[in-house]
Amino acid sequence: MITETAAATDTQSRVPITVTYGDGIGPEIMKAVLFILEKGGARIEVETIEVGEKVYLSGNTSGIPNEAWESIYRTRVLLKAPITTPQGAGYKSLNVTMRKTLGLFANVRPCVNYAPFVPSKHPHMDMVIIRENEEDLYAGIEHRQTDEVIQCLKLLSRPGTEKIIRYAFEYARTHGRRKVTCMTKDNIMKMTDGMFHQIFCEVGQAYPDIEQEHYIIDIGSARIADTPDRFDVIVTLNLYGDIISDIAAQVSGSVGLAGSANVGSHFAMFEAIHGSAPDIAGKNIANPSGLLIGAMQMLAHIGQGDVAEVIHNAWLRTIEDGFHTADIYNEAYSKICVGTDGFAQAVVERLGERPRYLHPVTYAKGSRRVQVHFTPTAPADKQLVGVDVFLHWSDRNAEALGERLKTYTQGQLSLQMITNRGIKVWPQGHPATFCTDHWRCRFQTPSYQPTNYSDVLQLLQTLHNHGFDIIKTENLYTFDGQPGFSLGQGQ
Repeated sequence: MITETAAATDTQSRVPITVTYGDGIGPEIMKAVLFILEKGGARIEVETIEVGEKVYLSGNTSGIPNEAWESIYRTRVLLKAPITTPQGAGYKSLNVTMRKTLGLFANVRPCVNYAPFVPSKHPHMDMVIIRENEEDLYAGIEHRQTDEVIQCLKLLSRPGTEKIIRYAFEYARTHGRRKVTCMTKDNIMKMTDGMFHQIFCEVGQAYPDIEQEHYIIDIGSARIADTPDRFDVIVTLNLYGDIISDIAAQVSGSVGLAGSANVGSHFAMFEAIHGSAPDIAGKNIANPSGLLIGAMQMLAHIGQGDVAEVIHNAWLRTIEDGFHTADIYNEAYSKICVGTDGFAQAVVERLGERPRYLHPVTYAKGSRRVQVHFTPTAPADKQLVGVDVFLHWSDRNAEALGERLKTYTQGQLSLQMITNRGIKVWPQGHPATFCTDHWRCRFQTPSYQPTNYSDVLQLLQTLHNHGFDIIKTENLYTFDGQPGFSLGQGQ
């Protein structure tokens, strides 16, 4: 029977860590993982906190109380079991809150195949997906703007982009990886994803020893599913990384075997990538492997790679010996279907052993924390040259709207274009284009001549006075003479 434990018995140089048992299957798998860590000699001292569903339902919509933050700030390391976010509006993702509050800009997910013991079509798969963790659409800035249209803002910063890309190259170099692949959708999002790709090329010049390539995310995702052994380290934006890391984990054999590290300059959080699975909670059948692999990343992070190596190899030997939980049980290679506790006991019984078929793991001595920096952005010559005015206008006749708006000018500002859902509908729109009640109306100076904000304000006042419902504006700037805004589709 597994009993709860705090840490290793050795009191010398124990590293304090914060632990949360989570929700659903979380308490079961965390108890199993801490049991393995203790028996494997992990030199840690555990502080336990309560976060997640109980905290949410107590009225704290963030899911984390102040005393939990205090523990994390003391230890700077969190080992987190899966948590449940209650259904319904008003509850923000605790994972996103922690990542952004603590500056955990890098999400690191190894995806390894354990064939033939865990069935997979890709026996040579061994990749690491490094996902930007704070920006992109996960900024969570959304607005309903009209009866028919809701907006979600995609935000990327140059420092945030440089940090994650430099981290990927440093990770590859530190861990002896041969190639870094960047994945974006810059054929469509030419400014946001285009900047990510551009900085990848710029940073990559400092790493001539590492092979570099770029894929559009759609074909890149397809090749992860079809030929994952062609990849080594992948770096990508937040949303894409979230999706492809689950694809890669499933292709490798099971999402339940994948761990995840969320790393920043000062704090780190380690977890499994799967959810809290409340439907099987309390049944002693959950697989603790994902959380255990996350804990191995944690041990390497705090400089206990020697312990991680012993436990990780014992875990591989357990997989080889056919002690499998129900999620990975297969008649060809499984010998006994064990529960959560039984699997943990089987790993402990193999401490000191190494796999015979699977490739043994080796961890470097000391901490493997990857240090990164970013280059401060020099201020550009920024000039205001226009404004995009977004209108709520229910008449779906683009030509009629254009004829009305083109009569309103201010200084050098005049109507240049109207788009609907991004596609140009005036001037010379196409009658087949379907329009909603959400219109972007671009007022701009000729040849990017500078204007002043007072002209913009006067234009907006004029539109308001004539009964137009202005829901949003975006100023149009040039930076060192280059436009800082995209053309409309079809323009």
